Amino acid sequence: MACKWYDLCPLRRLERAKLIDQSWVNTYCRSDSRWKDCKRYQLEEQGILHPDSMLPDGRLYDTRDYDL
Repeated sequence: MACKWYDLCPLRRLERAKLIDQSWVNTYCRSDSRWKDCKRYQLEEQGILHPDSMLPDGRLYDTRDYDL
């Protein structure tokens, strides 16, 4: 089962642009249960705003040099 936010997640732009490795998607977004460990998912479920560039482990991806 994939994360319920997968199709709407802003990280999809980074994935489609091949700016983040597919391992993020495989490890978190489309895993059976690891998506529950995603910091983005946890914040979203709590209604807490977070940057679009936040990776599943909580680190921020620097998107300043990219037109996304």
